[in-house]
Amino acid sequence: MNTPVLNISCYKFVSLPDAEQWRDRLALLTNRLGLRGTILLAEEGINFFLAGAPEAVREVVDTLRQDPRLADLAPKESWSDRQPFRKMLVKVKREIIRMNHPTIRPAEGRAPSVAPATVRRWLAQGHDDDGRPVVTLDTRNAFEVDHGTFEGAIDWRINKFTEFPDALRAHKAELQDKTVVSFCTGGIRCEKAAILMREEGLPHVYQLEGGILKYFEETDGGHYQGSCFVFDEREALAPDLSPVR
Repeated sequence: MNTPVLNISCYKFVSLPDAEQWRDRLALLTNRLGLRGTILLAEEGINFFLAGAPEAVREVVDTLRQDPRLADLAPKESWSDRQPFRKMLVKVKREIIRMNHPTIRPAEGRAPSVAPATVRRWLAQGHDDDGRPVVTLDTRNAFEVDHGTFEGAIDWRINKFTEFPDALRAHKAELQDKTVVSFCTGGIRCEKAAILMREEGLPHVYQLEGGILKYFEETDGGHYQGSCFVFDEREALAPDLSPVR
């Protein structure tokens, strides 16, 4: 019987001027532990996807949490019966998620977030707790959206996240006087998107805390249609976080 593979995803926007030192340390650690996946580091923070033996994956998380800046890391977990990554990459980049909008610096102040259970309730009742209409805004690329998304979600058919700022400016009037919940796979893109929307003058904007994967983890997946594309060989996950066959 195969040992189940633990898959985790996590990010945090935090000042990491020592990103290169972390790269060297994590490359050695993940190689020793036989893990696969991707760890992206930048001055603005960390974003990682890891898979392997549960105790090995958790050793990496525990190592990261020893740094006070990363003590509150809260990875999202799922399981598979085989390794979904082909290799291990640890890289330093300019941004952990590229937006090409240097004024957006989440480490200096996050966008307001809303818990999955609250979003589930808002969607069921059709408005937020102040009676304002609620819309969901998919910040992912078009091919990801085609695997699945929230019922009635706004989809601007972007092909890469760097297109989001221009798409927002073209459609901003449609979002006025509404509560906007931006969402993505794990939270990283919708966090930057929510900050930009606030900067552009939309006052009632939230990010879905933890993204679609956390929504699947903490709710029954209601109001979501289809699956969630993931960037590994599993390709997509159902609302129960199982790979779609």
